[in-house]
Amino acid sequence: MTKKILVTGGTGTLGSALVRRLRETEQEVTALSRRPGPGRAVGDLRTRRGVESAVSGADVIVHCATTNSGKDVEITRNLVECSRRASRPHLIYISIVGIDRVPLSYYRAKLEAERIVVEAGAPWTILRTTQFHDLIAKISSLQSRSPVVAALLGVRFQPISVDDVAARLATLACGDPAGRVADMGGPEIRDHEDLTRAYFEARGLRRRVVRLRPPGAVFRALRSGANLAPEQAVGRGTFDEFLSAG
Repeated sequence: MTKKILVTGGTGTLGSALVRRLRETEQEVTALSRRPGPGRAVGDLRTRRGVESAVSGADVIVHCATTNSGKDVEITRNLVECSRRASRPHLIYISIVGIDRVPLSYYRAKLEAERIVVEAGAPWTILRTTQFHDLIAKISSLQSRSPVVAALLGVRFQPISVDDVAARLATLACGDPAGRVADMGGPEIRDHEDLTRAYFEARGLRRRVVRLRPPGAVFRALRSGANLAPEQAVGRGTFDEFLSAG
């Protein structure tokens, strides 16, 4: 059966990959964006402008929109309240492994956003994944102008391909509400130092890597592996493959 699916953050890294995946199916897909364009509904989750119109008639909403300004709670609440006035569509939320164990403010906002989705009074599905390849690469790229770069001592990551996550979300969007589904991790768990060296080697840059051990609860949680999902290493794309493609 054809479903009408709205993807928030539909022009972002994950959202655009998901929209491409869904358009290969028989579903009717619209990307919510603040900028007009083909196949888009124009709406702003921060102000709610255009959002009620965008969600109207949707069978499924995949909430991929996120912010760097700590507004995830606000935009999720706005989306839920607008969807309540519509037909209470199936809400799918993409979240992060370890948000209940790593005391980052961004993670706390994601955890609260999960709660809003669960208590929305509508069918829901939540998928948590480990960090995307892009994020791990960005941590290194921000240091690329320096001859000496830092890596976190004792911290490991399990980076996952955006395409792998998009494929999983597409399956969930075409299926029935499933509640909190199994976490999803990348195929390899690697030390941050190893990932940092791999990034600069792939870019043909010689950098000296210094290992840092910052204090604090966040880094203790990361060193404990709270950000990992070793039993759900279901992603296929590796970090080295991501670097080679870039």
